[in-house]
Amino acid sequence: MTKHRLLLVDGSSYLYRAFHAMPDLRNGAGEPTGAIYGVVNMMRRARSELQADHIACVFDAKGKTFRDEMYSEYKAHRSPMPEDLVKQIEPIHAMVKALGWPVLMVSGVEADDVIGTLACQATAAGWETIISTGDKDLAQLVNASVTLINTMTDERLDIEGVIAKFGVPPERIVDYLSIIGDTVDNVPGVPKAGPKTANKWLAEFGDLDQLMANADQIKGVVGENLRNTLPWLPQARQLITVKTDCDLSAHLPCLDDLHAKPEDATRLRDLFEQYAFKTWLRDVEKQLGGAPGLEVGGGFDLAGSPIKATPHLSDQGASKKLGAIALAPTTALSQETAELQGAIAKAYECVVDDAAFERWMRKIEAAQLTAVDTETTSLDALAAELVGISLCVTPGEACYIPVAHRNGETQLKREDVLARMKPWLENAAALKVGQNLKYDAHILANYGITLQGIEFDTLLESYVLESHMPHNMDSLADRHLGMKTVRYEEVCGKGVHQIGFDQVDLSIATNYAAEDADITLRLHATLWPQIQASPGLLYVYQQIEMPAMRVLGIMERNGIRINTALLSKQGQEVGKRLLALEGEIHTLAGQPFNIQSPKQIAEILFGQLALPVIKKTPSGAPSTDEEVLQKLAEDYPLPARILDYRSLAKLMSTYIEKLPRMVDPKTGRVHTHFSQATAVTGRLASSEPNLQNIPVRTEEGRRIREAFIPAEGCKLLSADYSQIELRIMAHIAEDENLLAAFAAGRDVHQATAAEIFGVSLEAVTSEQRRYAKVINFGLIYGMSAFGLAGNLGIERSAAQIYIAKYFDRYPGVAQYMERTRQEARENGYVETVFGRRLWLPEIKGSNGPRRQGAERAAINAPMQGTAADLIKLAMVAVENWLEKEQLKTRMLLQVHDELVFDVPLDELELLQEKLPDLMCKVADLKVPLVVGIGIGDNWEEAH
Repeated sequence: MTKHRLLLVDGSSYLYRAFHAMPDLRNGAGEPTGAIYGVVNMMRRARSELQADHIACVFDAKGKTFRDEMYSEYKAHRSPMPEDLVKQIEPIHAMVKALGWPVLMVSGVEADDVIGTLACQATAAGWETIISTGDKDLAQLVNASVTLINTMTDERLDIEGVIAKFGVPPERIVDYLSIIGDTVDNVPGVPKAGPKTANKWLAEFGDLDQLMANADQIKGVVGENLRNTLPWLPQARQLITVKTDCDLSAHLPCLDDLHAKPEDATRLRDLFEQYAFKTWLRDVEKQLGGAPGLEVGGGFDLAGSPIKATPHLSDQGASKKLGAIALAPTTALSQETAELQGAIAKAYECVVDDAAFERWMRKIEAAQLTAVDTETTSLDALAAELVGISLCVTPGEACYIPVAHRNGETQLKREDVLARMKPWLENAAALKVGQNLKYDAHILANYGITLQGIEFDTLLESYVLESHMPHNMDSLADRHLGMKTVRYEEVCGKGVHQIGFDQVDLSIATNYAAEDADITLRLHATLWPQIQASPGLLYVYQQIEMPAMRVLGIMERNGIRINTALLSKQGQEVGKRLLALEGEIHTLAGQPFNIQSPKQIAEILFGQLALPVIKKTPSGAPSTDEEVLQKLAEDYPLPARILDYRSLAKLMSTYIEKLPRMVDPKTGRVHTHFSQATAVTGRLASSEPNLQNIPVRTEEGRRIREAFIPAEGCKLLSADYSQIELRIMAHIAEDENLLAAFAAGRDVHQATAAEIFGVSLEAVTSEQRRYAKVINFGLIYGMSAFGLAGNLGIERSAAQIYIAKYFDRYPGVAQYMERTRQEARENGYVETVFGRRLWLPEIKGSNGPRRQGAERAAINAPMQGTAADLIKLAMVAVENWLEKEQLKTRMLLQVHDELVFDVPLDELELLQEKLPDLMCKVADLKVPLVVGIGIGDNWEEAH
């Protein structure tokens, strides 16, 4: 070991990592503290694990650097620092200094350059240097005495490590990065030249200079790209090269000034108190000799009841924490939460004998609430096999019961386990909690078991609380418990090397599966009190989402019948049409080309035909996206034909060819998957296959629906809410004219046209009605005069006049919009009529276009969210009625505001009469709800 060791921390890298890991942690004053907390943790860990006698933390200084002067586009694509992070910069600097670290920030250069200079000086002095960073650019500094360590991944890069990771030694990293470019810093490289190409060239020619000198030897397109990039490469190399000769004399007279200092406990106490780091504050108080009885928030038991305070827990702290949660659920995680969860000892048991199985059966039969989870062979719940079941009744204590692992290990028989568990699984009084229990219910139904007693679902609890956040267990555990879970890929591998869970060793499988049940129980104990605290959220969870989950499971198992012969015929017709279109497109272009290639389309449109460039891609090339082609199609035939081709080709691949392959051969039906926890508005999402996005504006798209047919002896029936979002707008805005139009049963678009154009209802023309319809729907989506003008094909000034007239006639709508924008800015969310919170993270952001987009979303979200709530309530009401009356009618699909049913002929009249009544009575709005009924021998005919 050398005489001295210098530890250099890339502080700028640390603070971004910390912020993105805990973006929503705040103190009692509402100040953001996640980045502060994370940086302090990482700095303490670095100092503890990477012992050094000299240390420094280097941050980027404010202002431009020499690279910005050299290249105006340097880092041009980077988003501005989030406001919440900006607020934490000074506190972070103060914290780091109080932790005993010298802090360096040098104007005109980057933190990388300061680190490079210090590492170079340390090497010259015979010191060992460790650089803690996640920045690949700093790999160029590695040598015999300089090592990089990424404390987040525990990756260590010495000379051999650099070669193993990048394929080149440290002294060739600059050349390597110059070739491939640096997208993070917006430094272009050689187009189409990736790491493999860079390694190949450097291995062949030695370095960048020799490569440039011999560029004429490189063949093909990439060789041409290299030759075209030759004038740029020297500048790219300058931008990527880390300076090692910065003048640091004004900041650091000599290296010895970086000697590690002890922590300043008095200063830390003040900072920890200010930013509400209670555990750290308690520790430093003890260190200073005074340890007052600091109190942290109380908790809740697994049924949601308050736990009585211990000597170190206060009810006041609990109520404060709960109050913060009610306003912004993503701020729930506190340092105490993470520490309390981490302190719970884990005891996971693999149940492979009858005695252990019976012991666990007695536990769950006596428990008030049990977390249950299944492990399977597939994500397709209707086809997957059960591999094992995990259970948990107490945090930290869980079991895994393997029943179908295929590695020869001893385990109980699946049929015996299910036979013993069936009475408990089907007992409605045995309350259960799970993460996405709709999936587990399907798995058990595959074995003739109807899962009952589904009381809680953490997926839906998270969705109701924070629809804008990820709801998978790994994210939830990190966000709400401060815990890192074992991920599926860690157990089963990735890609082509991934194995099935039934091939995993039991010891590994137990740790993974039992943890799932354990984490589920802990998450429920954290999430459920937050829902209970809000009557609106409680209603949405208990009366809408949980009942809808059961109905969706029924619909998924029902599926819908497909006429594969008709699809085959359509495929032949569409195939001929595609060939004809291809010939027409090639004729218009004057040459053949690949219609699926955006690059070749751009060459034809903008190179050969010299059509006007509407917009460019981030790389500067002319864009050929749908918006551009639609604009060009207004004046030129070729873009219009390309759009037709794209539409038909997508229809062919997505539905005509794919649907027959997805039909269950036993039933002749396709079974879509309905996701409740995808859209922030509460709308359902359909996948595998997606039956909500079948295009209905084209004849070919509508014909796809003809392939969806009823069961034998049945008709398809479609029940559709009429103009539901406009009716909800009238209800929420309470505009007298709009309410009157709906109350009188008038055509609301005709009524709006009469108001705007100042004519009688009878005098409204079809063109005026069309304008009014665009205005009605456009304004509830927050459309501006610019957007309205584009939709109607009129001048912006004329569009502005129409909007002004609309608001003059419907002043309640204008007041609603302004009121909603204001409430969204104040609360960070808007609400549906039923109390669902629709979060708008960008509403308070500094990015103008995103903030304006959030304001537009705020106007529409209550309508779209309320419509989603209504259709779910309708599904529940209808399914309950079908079961009560013991009818044979089956609900098959939900597509936005429409429900589709398989109806036996002898039940048609009853359904026609009863469905509108059921669907219209699920809510009492200030306007009447209207449901249209359609019946046919296929979906298109019924719709």
